[in-house]
Amino acid sequence: MGGGPSRLGLPRLLMVVALVLLPLCGFGVHGRNHIHKKPHGGGGGGGRQHRGGGTVVSSPAVPPADEQTQPPGIVPSDPVIPAQPEQCVFDVRAFGAVGDGTTDDTEAFRAAWRAACAVESAVISVPSDGTFTITTTTFTGPCKPGLVFQVDGVLMPPDGPDCWPPSDNRRQWLVFSNLDGLTLRGAGTIEGNGEGWWNLPCKPHRLARLNTGSEFALVTLNSVQGPNGSTLRGPCDSPTLVRFFMSRNLVVEGLRVENSPEFHFRFDGCSDVRVDGLSIRSPANSPNTDGIHVENTQRVAIYNSMISNGDDCISIGTGSYDVDIQNVSCGPGHGISIGSLGVHNSQACVANVTVRNAVIRNSDNGLRIKTWQGGMGSVSGINFDTVSMENVRNCIIIDQYYCLDKRCMNQSTAVHVTDVSYANVRGSYDVRAAPIHFACSDTVPCTNITMSEVELLPFSGELVDDPFCWSAYGLQQTPTIPPIYCLQDGLPDSLLDNPDLRCR
Repeated sequence: MGGGPSRLGLPRLLMVVALVLLPLCGFGVHGRNHIHKKPHGGGGGGGRQHRGGGTVVSSPAVPPADEQTQPPGIVPSDPVIPAQPEQCVFDVRAFGAVGDGTTDDTEAFRAAWRAACAVESAVISVPSDGTFTITTTTFTGPCKPGLVFQVDGVLMPPDGPDCWPPSDNRRQWLVFSNLDGLTLRGAGTIEGNGEGWWNLPCKPHRLARLNTGSEFALVTLNSVQGPNGSTLRGPCDSPTLVRFFMSRNLVVEGLRVENSPEFHFRFDGCSDVRVDGLSIRSPANSPNTDGIHVENTQRVAIYNSMISNGDDCISIGTGSYDVDIQNVSCGPGHGISIGSLGVHNSQACVANVTVRNAVIRNSDNGLRIKTWQGGMGSVSGINFDTVSMENVRNCIIIDQYYCLDKRCMNQSTAVHVTDVSYANVRGSYDVRAAPIHFACSDTVPCTNITMSEVELLPFSGELVDDPFCWSAYGLQQTPTIPPIYCLQDGLPDSLLDNPDLRCR
């Protein structure tokens, strides 16, 4: 009889251990609307403790199915079909977020991130019925696989530079760093509150074009500026709205993002990025508000998005390879740009960029490659295919003399631009500039430019029929409108065996 209780107690002990180790999030844990502190003493095992404080209370556990139960049509000899893990939802309100548009919800978001980061297939939920304000925050990994940041409400920074905490970084707002497999998505809005930043006296205060019907009026919309519309010296740092740094396997989809102080999205040192279905909007005169900037990033897909802003629709910086852009609508803005590259005599390398089925409207540039004098490296393997233009100035432009003012010195080196194809590029151009402009370096000319099915007509006014070419080599495969006779044949001898032009 002495051994009976111990034999009866062992199964019970094993059952208790199994229940404790049961992954409750696999059955759909949802954060409640407040933080549950860890209970004192024993008992109270209904919550799950996460890093960063607070306990996410689980829904009742679903009893495990009987071991002998098999799904219909499956016999024990069949291969095992792995179950897909259910998502574990962390509502930011469960961590103390208020979402009234004025309360600082930063610490609640950071706590939710710490908890979700530690759980596989977790979802950080920003609910649709709230407007959440947070200050500069870096969400850092590594995290468990399958993490989703779901924005269905409104998420925004403090309103302008006067409200920015003095201790916070003024160059970036939301940063996602050192992550693998993050998805940022939702039906909500990331609102940048950028107007106060655009109006800093140090910012360029250029004229904006407003559509007044059949013509465009030029008006100055910035309210604060230097004498005669000039810029003034002073602190000019402005935050990028959303930055991804040293991360891979990223998905950004479905969001509305607007009024960024500076770049809306920036990808630095990333790989395997997919951007799909975004709406990005800022006024036409908002300075430096690039829609999507990619730098030192490989294997990027940007699809099915609408971007209107005050700078480049999409800009591609050095170290970017294998970038695929499809079904994107740009304008107003500065078009799709590769560069600027080679600033301060640096080496710059970009290769294998495709833009297909794009629309560019009411923009200062269309398809642009821009490099500084004195740089090194190359831009190669660029394909622009099936692009529609409407009232675009500088529809097709390669500028190896890019300069922000008139003080740049002539230099003898340049980033080599080669293997650039324009096919099925059609539409209308602003007659204030020639629709095709190839300004290439004397010492490092542009090579292997091909033109096929290019047809550009004036939006209004008389035809400008003189495309500009300087040191540009290539081939007109079909007749173009306007005709381009200035491309030179062959390859210049100056490019042979030049080590400064090599990248990888």
